[in-house]
Amino acid sequence: MSQTIAPRFRALMLLFMAAAGVLLAGAAPASAHAALTGSDPQQGAVVDKAPSQVSLTFSEQVALSDNSLRVLDPKGNRVDTGKPSGVSGTTYAVRLHSGLPDGTYTVAYQVVSADSHPVGGAYTFSIGAPSKTTAAVGDQTAGGGIVGGLYGLGRYVSYAGFVVLAGGAAFVLACWQRGSGVRAVQRLIVSGWVALTAATLALLLLRGSYTTSGKIGDVFDLTLLGQVLQTRTGAALVSRLLLLAAAALFVAVLFGEYQKRTDDEKRDLTFGLAIGGTVVAVGLAASWAMSEHASTGLQPGIAMPVDVVHLLAVAAWLGGLVALLVALYRAPSETPVETAAVHRFSQVAFGSVLALVATGTYQSWRQVGSWSALTDTRYGQLLLVKVGLVALMVGVAWTSRRWTGRLAQTAAAKAPAKARAKVAATAGKNPGPDAKTGAGETGAGAGKTGAGKADGDKAKRGGKAAKGEAARRAAQLARQQAAVDTARQKRLRDADPHRFGLRRSVLMEAGVAVVLLAVTTVLTQTEPGRTETDARTATSSPSSSSSSSGVGAVTLDMPFDTGGKDGKGVVRIDIDPARVGGNELHIFSLGPNGRLRDITELKIAFTLAAKDLGPLPVNPEYVTTGHWVASGVQIPMAGDWQVAVTVRTSDIDQVTVTKNAQIG
Repeated sequence: MSQTIAPRFRALMLLFMAAAGVLLAGAAPASAHAALTGSDPQQGAVVDKAPSQVSLTFSEQVALSDNSLRVLDPKGNRVDTGKPSGVSGTTYAVRLHSGLPDGTYTVAYQVVSADSHPVGGAYTFSIGAPSKTTAAVGDQTAGGGIVGGLYGLGRYVSYAGFVVLAGGAAFVLACWQRGSGVRAVQRLIVSGWVALTAATLALLLLRGSYTTSGKIGDVFDLTLLGQVLQTRTGAALVSRLLLLAAAALFVAVLFGEYQKRTDDEKRDLTFGLAIGGTVVAVGLAASWAMSEHASTGLQPGIAMPVDVVHLLAVAAWLGGLVALLVALYRAPSETPVETAAVHRFSQVAFGSVLALVATGTYQSWRQVGSWSALTDTRYGQLLLVKVGLVALMVGVAWTSRRWTGRLAQTAAAKAPAKARAKVAATAGKNPGPDAKTGAGETGAGAGKTGAGKADGDKAKRGGKAAKGEAARRAAQLARQQAAVDTARQKRLRDADPHRFGLRRSVLMEAGVAVVLLAVTTVLTQTEPGRTETDARTATSSPSSSSSSSGVGAVTLDMPFDTGGKDGKGVVRIDIDPARVGGNELHIFSLGPNGRLRDITELKIAFTLAAKDLGPLPVNPEYVTTGHWVASGVQIPMAGDWQVAVTVRTSDIDQVTVTKNAQIG
């Protein structure tokens, strides 16, 4: 039965790993955790005279470089003086050259948010009157492309390495001290250390290119590396490497001096290793907390310790689970994982789950902020997926606890039988004098007979040939015996249905853990729901319906969803002066994150149902990314006009949305 089921679970494990790869591959490589909440001049604004500077306001503090803010004229030439600087709080500005001519100008920005993620985007404003522009800022490559993918992979490997290293070591010290001498467990924990160290070095090298050019050739740029070392993220990565040196010493003692000692001698050393290992693990977890989500936003003084506890609980649960899985499948028959060790881990896992629930609830409130953000933002949606996976793991873990209980009952029932067998074996080792004499005589006789036969054979075959043949036969017999022993151990291991059931449920739990870790990695690279919601509010008009300004302009925000890939967004229409006669329209296409983006096709029509007038089509002219302009739009009479916008995001995905505007 086990030979049939085990391959299925191996295939299931591979499926979970493939799902994790899909999640990582499909993740946005550089989701912004700071958002642009304001600008001067504003997006799409038409100013009478050239401003002396352009200023941008973000939702949190950001880091700047000389090329973080660029302003391009209609021909694509830079008209800023470079070297942007902070104005106040979260507002940053770059000065412009004097005497700029009329036309449409493009503002491109590339900064690094306080939680270490790159933020990029662009928008336009006009001096005098809008014009065509050939300025091309291209895709914001920082955080994307090959470098972004490698950086995301490095983050996943670093999380996985920490979980295996810290959780595996905790499993050995707290649950199964005899596991320190099991080669498979040793390889697992050492592999975690190697993975975390290699990933940290890779992240340190990739960081400069990840936050600036996004070019693979800049990975080994020493100038960029020097700049990275001066940032908070660079300091965190260097601190992690120093702590990993201490972790190497801890692992050496755990698998060296510690595993050589007897059970009584291990007690004193266990306490020292536990203290040292805890200090190192807390330091490693803090290297994430001090440079990512927890370090910025609401209540960072509370959020960072909570984040450390959260990471340690994840490691204790998932890392211990992987170590238990290896012990159940790979531990030799001489040192099988005891039922008591499984029971102790069950208690550790239960405590870890309680800590995860408490810290995860606080983190969710801090990063999401509202119930609507759970379903309306990518962060909230990923968080719901993570909660579902944790619930699934808890359900599978409950099954594992049931198998552990049954295994403990079986072990207790077998204990008296083992004691009786031990007494019988002890009696068999002390036979009477007659038995000893008989055995000795028989052995001697057999020895003499065997010696005589061996001498005869040796004389016939010759000395060297006989030795070579005997060596070959001995090697062959050894291989056969090893295969027989392996098969016997497997039969004995699988003969107990409770132990087999425990192995199967733990394997399932570990498979879910692989996907859970992938979702968590993607979540750390996604803009928090609270930030995204605040950015939308800040960049939206005071009213989502038609709103009139003092000069008579009307702004319409019209959400749409074509149903296809990247089919959600908002069309914003500025009608100026919203009077009978000629009007000027500025149309902007915004993605779910509030940034300008292009769509395949855009059509507009005006209808005055009360006078049975229309639809009057409008053909806007494309200006630049996400921006269209229509001049001289004639509206023949005043009234409550219906504005219909048809949006097409692909060859087949299209939708028409409408909203009314009071004209005249």
